Amino acid sequence: ERARQAAIARAAAIARQRAADQALRDEAVANILKDETTGEDLEVRRVAVEALGDRAGTVVVMSPKTGQVYTVVNQDWAIRKGFKPCSTIKLVSGLAGLAENVIDPLQTVNIGTSSYRLDLTDSLAFSNNAYFQKVGGEVGFDKLMDYARKLGLGQPTGINHRFESPGRLPVFKQGYAINHMSSHGDDIEVTPVQLASMTSTLANGGKVLVPHLPRTPEENVRFKREVKRDLDVSQDHVRRLVPGMIGAVNYGTAKGAYDPIQTVAGKTGSCRGQGSWLGLFTSYAPVNDPQLVVSVVLRNSGARGKYAAAVAGKIYRGLNQRFGTRPGSTPAMLANDMLAPRPKIDPARAAEISDEEKDDDAASGDTSDAYVVSEATGSDAQGTTGQSNVKKTAKTIYRPTFSTTPNVPAVTPTPAPMQNQNTGTGRPRRVSDKP
Repeated sequence: ERARQAAIARAAAIARQRAADQALRDEAVANILKDETTGEDLEVRRVAVEALGDRAGTVVVMSPKTGQVYTVVNQDWAIRKGFKPCSTIKLVSGLAGLAENVIDPLQTVNIGTSSYRLDLTDSLAFSNNAYFQKVGGEVGFDKLMDYARKLGLGQPTGINHRFESPGRLPVFKQGYAINHMSSHGDDIEVTPVQLASMTSTLANGGKVLVPHLPRTPEENVRFKREVKRDLDVSQDHVRRLVPGMIGAVNYGTAKGAYDPIQTVAGKTGSCRGQGSWLGLFTSYAPVNDPQLVVSVVLRNSGARGKYAAAVAGKIYRGLNQRFGTRPGSTPAMLANDMLAPRPKIDPARAAEISDEEKDDDAASGDTSDAYVVSEATGSDAQGTTGQSNVKKTAKTIYRPTFSTTPNVPAVTPTPAPMQNQNTGTGRPRRVSDKP
């Protein structure tokens, strides 16, 4: 009888989830039919709509050089709704870590209890949480928010569409909450247009542009980019993010975005937010002469960053004859090894360090009291209802070990007490073996 009741409950849960997924698809279709497409590039829109297919999602395609918006598919979600950024927030954490001298991009980090050592490039490519949680704790809350604002988060982009959402940034966090926010984007909301604008800034050399859709042929002819401000960060720091974004597409979490005739750089995100699973991907191409930024957000029980990357990949491949690498284009100011990074671990075992490959609630930021999270294994277990919330959410934090020599055997980490977690109020310091 108990097994029968469990089967009935499971069937009911599946039915509810299917109904919720269908409701999201229906909402997305209805929104797309209501999109204001005057002035949009009809070829780009057609390719984007076909790439999205029957998925519940939204797509933004724009120029990172001028800020011209080519299409916004599902404008209600892209412009007027904010979503948890999931692992795309690691671009902010990474830039902050570089600019505040917390990250040395040549150093490798021992991750938890594993035998792997990761540098910035592979940590972005495989979307490893522990690396960026450590970085965020060292940078501190206030400075992380400063860099988020510099990149345009928490404020309207200025796109010429009505009722744009400004997104949301938290006002205060301390202790481990800072670390977790740095890898998952807790209490942050970004619009897909903000993601596209932020990615444009990383692609174009540090210009924060106002996205704009020319509404008439005359406006299109007279179009000039509008620079909101310059990103007050060294270009070398921005360039240091690019190999990890390329690695994500070439061998990491975003392989579905790969285009054989041009280099694509991007970052995935997968987590629960806004009542469902979210799959995000924000990107630009070609790296040597950026022509397009493509940002995708998917919503449903099966949404993951890798599927959002696959949507973007279809768009790049569908438009590469028009926007792809051009003969005589200006080369990117990157060394050859940065344009074609290679993984420093066996990609076949990447799931062991890629937190986006662990499709469980704990690894995706589910803070429900029903689960106890083990930082060492990434696994979850049913909690005991009689325990306090403090015990249920307590985590064993391991202080990563660093070395500038990638092949040095990993040192067994020593658990660090919770009270030693960075509060975000102290002065940032370079990550090292010293406490």
